Amino acid sequence: MLFETSLTATPVFGLRREMNRLFDDMLTRTTPSAAWAPPVDVREDDREISLAVELPGVKPEDVDVTCDNGVLSIHGQKNADRKENEGEYHLVERTYGTFTRSFRLPKGVDDSKISADFENGVLHVHVPKAALPQPKKIQIGTRRSGDGHQQRVEGPGTTSQTTSSAATAGREGAARGTGTNAVA
Repeated sequence: MLFETSLTATPVFGLRREMNRLFDDMLTRTTPSAAWAPPVDVREDDREISLAVELPGVKPEDVDVTCDNGVLSIHGQKNADRKENEGEYHLVERTYGTFTRSFRLPKGVDDSKISADFENGVLHVHVPKAALPQPKKIQIGTRRSGDGHQQRVEGPGTTSQTTSSAATAGREGAARGTGTNAVA
């Protein structure tokens, strides 16, 4: 509602105007002391998550960006620049005061490299993604069984048995007739 004018100054119209203003202020949260939340755009690509926070009229030194336990928080304050002695306000839609916006960050971001910059009344916050851990191939080794043979695991459910080098040498010597018997 803009402002109402009437040709006759009666107390009823003044009271009605004040009641309308009170309800409009309450329903649209346009009072200067009302808490406000600046609008935010959140975008994600393969390298980062970025936030664009509209903060017109806010100085960069009046904004704090923190990250704690996976929660990115943006706190700040917009100071009123109204001058009460320069006339009567008929409509006040701009909001002033403190604000806080918080966002839970997903897993896989590098919160130690978060950066922020302020340009033309927009705060840009950049949250880079961390390099995802790659699967690691684990080499399967061999171990000796109780009978002196080595077992090597080849794959799921399969094993192959090989004899130890001393036992192999003993059998080869026996086959040639040298009589060398080695026990593993």
